[in-house]
Amino acid sequence: MGFLIRWLFAFVLLAATYNPTQWNFVRWAMANYTDMLSVIVLVGLVLFVGYIIYLRATLRSIGVFGMILVMAVAGTLIYVLFDQGSISLENPTVNTWLGIEILSIVLAIGLSWSIVRRKLSGQADVDDVDE
Repeated sequence: MGFLIRWLFAFVLLAATYNPTQWNFVRWAMANYTDMLSVIVLVGLVLFVGYIIYLRATLRSIGVFGMILVMAVAGTLIYVLFDQGSISLENPTVNTWLGIEILSIVLAIGLSWSIVRRKLSGQADVDDVDE
């Protein structure tokens, strides 16, 4: 259940920033930057804080190589589904949502990996000694 919550928050963070609908930060900011600049800066900073939390935890737990490895596994899964005819990659909207989903899975795995490693090995990370 914990992983699903972490994934959901990562998905919401990425989708709130950009998605193929009109309801995202990028399009809203581009359309309203002259009238609502202070609100746009505030919302942008809140999103930035969310990215810092997720990216810092992901880089500390699985590192750049782990992020690349998880993206490679997810990309290969999409390739297998495409090759088997289960999905079609001709719709750019679906492709964007797939990309958001893959990136959110990478971030959720990164945020959850220290917990998984601790439960599997019984060893705490150096940063976890105060727990």
